[in-house]
Amino acid sequence: MMERCYAPCLFLLAVLFIVSSSAADSNGSDRRNLLSNGLGLTPPMGWNSWNHFHCQINELIIRETADVLVSSGLSKLGYKYVNIDDCWGESSHDSQGNLVANKTTFPSGIKALADYVHSKGLKLGIYADSGYQTCSGTMPGSLGHEEQDAKNFASWGIDYLKYDNCFNDDTRLTIRYRAMSDALKKAGRPIFFSMCEWRDMRPALWGSNIGNSWRTTDDISDSWARMLTIADMNEVYADHAKPGGWNDPDMLEVGNGGMKYNEYVVHFSIWAISKAPLLLGCDVGNLTAETMQIIGNEEVIAVNQDPLGVQAKKVRMQGERMIWAGPLSGNRIVVLLESRKTFSSMMTAHWDDIGIKSNNTLFEARDLWEHLTPETKFQGKLTAKVDGHSCKMYVLTPVTKL
Repeated sequence: MMERCYAPCLFLLAVLFIVSSSAADSNGSDRRNLLSNGLGLTPPMGWNSWNHFHCQINELIIRETADVLVSSGLSKLGYKYVNIDDCWGESSHDSQGNLVANKTTFPSGIKALADYVHSKGLKLGIYADSGYQTCSGTMPGSLGHEEQDAKNFASWGIDYLKYDNCFNDDTRLTIRYRAMSDALKKAGRPIFFSMCEWRDMRPALWGSNIGNSWRTTDDISDSWARMLTIADMNEVYADHAKPGGWNDPDMLEVGNGGMKYNEYVVHFSIWAISKAPLLLGCDVGNLTAETMQIIGNEEVIAVNQDPLGVQAKKVRMQGERMIWAGPLSGNRIVVLLESRKTFSSMMTAHWDDIGIKSNNTLFEARDLWEHLTPETKFQGKLTAKVDGHSCKMYVLTPVTKL
């Protein structure tokens, strides 16, 4: 009996050992594949100039934005990055081949601006391009100047680099973005590297050891339909997000006026559960109370910043009704009931759909937008009425053992 079993048993044991070793080492392997700059352990939060201001930016807008992030309390909620997008520089390099701040709109220079932003306890981000020009065509790109530009960014005190993909020489992304990543590593200052490569070559599959985030989508715009398209494109790559490397479905449009309040709530909720960078794209100097209510929701922000760092997925797609779910630290689960219908309907999240093994497990459900915890405990499923173009967002906490 033992002789007949010997060879097959050894083979089976070997297979089991390999599988268990792979599982045990998966976290370590993922960690080794991440960009080793120690940044982005949770998704970055802050503000970017492009969605609202486009090229109409200057150093006064940047300074005032930094001031408002502090005075409004947004910085205490985690909004730390003040990111300048395209159009901040002169149209050509100086005689030494350096990028130069626009003398009219940024007369004090970028270093002075970084010093001001840092004095507020915030971080400054900047924009560059992996081609010969930036996307606006108003500034030189960094192609062939990667090390020089990275050293300048570091010397100015830059904390975040958004790196675009316009006017390139058709060299593969993996080469052009690697060149800037390597240059940043040598620059002597930790700089969050945001790859804006328009999802070309599916960067979620290869970007984790090059950048801290990568665009999984085309550009967003301030409309309900476009926002949902972007959200769906990003969700496909949920398994590739992790602390240190995030899927980026582009910046937030909340507060720019193209959607209704409930639609912006859906927008912010999906970005939060998707562990997307929460980069405000509105004029924070003119925030309405409704916008502040959305972007200042501490409970929803906490989901985005949860240290487990697992992106939620759609677990059921029932026509125009989507059920999203994902694990959080402390054996908790976030659930989003999202309706794309134009009228109210009942929606149900079943335990076996959202990753709960036993239907007998009791859960407490915290409503993150109503800021209420019903006395009723939920077993087997959670059902709620969801208005059209709206959502309900819950954090489920077990009250019996899983």
